[in-house]
Amino acid sequence: MAHSKSQNACLVCGKELIYHEESVEMECIYCHKKFMSNAACADGHYVCDTCHSKKGIEAVKEICLHSKSKNPYEIAVQMMETPFIHMHGPENHVLVGAALLAAYKNAGGDIELDTVIEEMKKRGSQVPGGTCGFWGCCGAAVSTGIFVSLVTGATPLSRKSWGLSNQMTSRALAQIGAIDGPRCCKRNAFLAMKEAVRFAEEHLPNAEGKTIQMELPDEIICTFTSKNHQCIGKRCPFNAVNHKKKTE
Repeated sequence: MAHSKSQNACLVCGKELIYHEESVEMECIYCHKKFMSNAACADGHYVCDTCHSKKGIEAVKEICLHSKSKNPYEIAVQMMETPFIHMHGPENHVLVGAALLAAYKNAGGDIELDTVIEEMKKRGSQVPGGTCGFWGCCGAAVSTGIFVSLVTGATPLSRKSWGLSNQMTSRALAQIGAIDGPRCCKRNAFLAMKEAVRFAEEHLPNAEGKTIQMELPDEIICTFTSKNHQCIGKRCPFNAVNHKKKTE
C-alpha cells in the first residue's frame, strides 16, 4: 500500500506502529539484521534505526555544511521539510545538534564544522528511537548535550565542560518533560533548541571570549501539526491556536 510521510508510521505499509513495554528480537525488513526492539507495525514490519534514518542524516549534513544562517530553528525546519526526515524518528537525534552546530559556527563559534558534524552524526546515531518514553531521556535533549560536548571538547574525564554538557541535557529535558506526552519529535526539537540558544549565550564564548548569540524567530509556529496523529493541540506552545492573533 502506498503511504505518505504524513502518516508518520510504518515506512513499509503506512500502518500505525505498536509499542510494547518489553523488547523482543526483530529482523529489519530492509537490511535483514536482527535487533532487540519495542516497536513494529500491526503487520509486523520492523525497520531498524539505521535504515530509518540513513537518507535523512545525509540530508542533515548537506544542509548544515552549506547554511549561512545563525538560526538553528530555520536550519532545522529546512531539514524537516526534506522528504527524508520523517515526522518522528531517530534522525532527529542528529538533526537537533547538527542545526545548533551550524548556527553556532555561523554566529562566530570556533569549530571545524565538517569535523563536528561528522562526529555529531556518529554520536547522535547511537541514541535509539523511543528513548523519550523507554529511557525517560528524549533524544532531542541528548542531542543538545552532544552539541555542547563537541563545542567544548568534553570527555568523561573533563571537569567544567563535562558539567556544562550534562547541564545542557538536563535543561532541555526539563523543558520537554514539563509539557507531558505523547512524544512529538518536532515539539521536542524546538524546545531543546530554544533552551540551547539561551545556554550557549550564557556559557559558550567564542575564541575571543565574546558571547555567542545565535538567533531564533520571535515566535515559533509549528507547520507540521497535520502530520502528527498524536498532536497535543493547544497544550503545545508552538501550535497555531496559541498564536491566533499572529496568524489571523
